[in-house]
Amino acid sequence: MKVPELLSDPFREHAALAVRGPLQLLGGRFTFESNSHQLLGLADVAYARLPRHRLAAEAPNLRVGLLLRSGGGARFGPPSLVTFSAAGFVGGASGSSSLVMVAPRQRSALVAVSAHMLRFPYHTRYELIEFAVFTLASRVQGLVSLHAACVGSGNRGLLLMGPSGSGKSTVALQALLHGFDFISEDSTLVAPVTMLATGVANFLHVRADALRWVSQARDLAAIRDSPVITRRSGVKKFEVDLRVGAHRLAASPLKLVAAVFLSAKNARGGRLLNPLSRRELLAKLTTTQVYAAQQPHWAAFCRKMAGLGAFELRRGRHPREAVEALGELLGPRAR
Repeated sequence: MKVPELLSDPFREHAALAVRGPLQLLGGRFTFESNSHQLLGLADVAYARLPRHRLAAEAPNLRVGLLLRSGGGARFGPPSLVTFSAAGFVGGASGSSSLVMVAPRQRSALVAVSAHMLRFPYHTRYELIEFAVFTLASRVQGLVSLHAACVGSGNRGLLLMGPSGSGKSTVALQALLHGFDFISEDSTLVAPVTMLATGVANFLHVRADALRWVSQARDLAAIRDSPVITRRSGVKKFEVDLRVGAHRLAASPLKLVAAVFLSAKNARGGRLLNPLSRRELLAKLTTTQVYAAQQPHWAAFCRKMAGLGAFELRRGRHPREAVEALGELLGPRAR
């Protein structure tokens, strides 16, 4: 009697998977393998046509398995377990659940996506695939993962941090439109020894109320023609693909020269940039980077950051003033 395939290969380890890559990003060489062309398509949407960033002479090879899980929740009784494998993992999940597993020592990650979750491609890409990619890159290479934007010029970079409502996205948009090199809008990885910053310069998410500061009709039309995504908070934003157009995506990681903390306070005719003491810097870092403060290389990063400049950036009459202030920190090449 022929043994059923599920019993002879319970985790489907011998099933054929499509492969994409390697793609050079975040300092690593990523290979994606999947049983779903839709999931590989989401990886392409996120990571294709990006600058090839290297943080070391030899980039680590990293694998990410993207598996679309069939089946859903049971109508009666507990849902059954569905088994799967990819990127060296074997596992199982039940019902309509999705999951992410990262194994830094094996330099691999697995993203299992339910058919229900795939109905929300933005959240699948942003919450599952990106989580696996960033976590794998940071853990394997000993990087600090920050909730921060990063822009620069002439190989010099600035970290832009601040709470919700401080105007970080608006300043990042203006920096992009004024020719700054762009690393990331909200997720930046930093090598604590060299203070090189890398990120994924794929999209910029722009709220409709930020459009009043966009002066060029061409830029305004490009943003309005972009897809609209909805955050879990309910906030809607234009998702602008930075790989389309003449935007300056940083060709290589940027060397950090300062940290800038955006404030909702108005400068009221005074100085926009106000220097911070070492004590103020460390306090703001701990407050704004709760996740990063728990990472293994946090202390080393803070020591290095304390040796650089740190500033509070208050609001002027127009976000362009903030960009001009950032240009002063970077030097005359930031035009």
